[in-house]
Amino acid sequence: MLLRRHVLAIAALALATRAHAATSPWSALRDGQAMVLLRHASAPGAGDPPGFRLGACDTQRNLSEEGRAQARRIGDLFRQNGVTAARIYSSQWCRCLDTATGLALGQVMEQPLLNSFFGAPEDGREQTMQLRDWLTSLPTTAPLVLVTHQVNVTGLTAVVPQSGELVFVSLDSAGGVTVIGRESTT
Repeated sequence: MLLRRHVLAIAALALATRAHAATSPWSALRDGQAMVLLRHASAPGAGDPPGFRLGACDTQRNLSEEGRAQARRIGDLFRQNGVTAARIYSSQWCRCLDTATGLALGQVMEQPLLNSFFGAPEDGREQTMQLRDWLTSLPTTAPLVLVTHQVNVTGLTAVVPQSGELVFVSLDSAGGVTVIGRESTT
């Protein structure tokens, strides 16, 4: 009897693993079962210069020419994987907005909860909790792309992404985040 239960448990686990493997992160995104956290494209340096201001790109660290080309390539990658349009939310930093616009997947909407807390890490926990709450309130009717910063992706997932890296996540109704895939674009 114990052996039979053990065999059944192993079989159930194998089936669940096979079913999960059959669902790619891209198909989960297309089906509204997942979303993408995208660290902005290449912007040389770290942090921002002293005195930077939101809305004043000349005071911020911005995308390089390579970063702008990378954003276009990322948009092409989405289209190659069957995502031709998406709901796109972005941090208000220029490098994120420029990345989001460069994807050419739809209207870009600013979302302050995606703003960097690099300069104020003590704000990270509260901001991440608010971001989770906001994400659980969104409908899952279309692919969702969130363009943000390394600290935000790490705060939500514990993943430290490269510039331009896509982190595919699923979210449960309580705001629990599961990383289901990653794709580097460098």
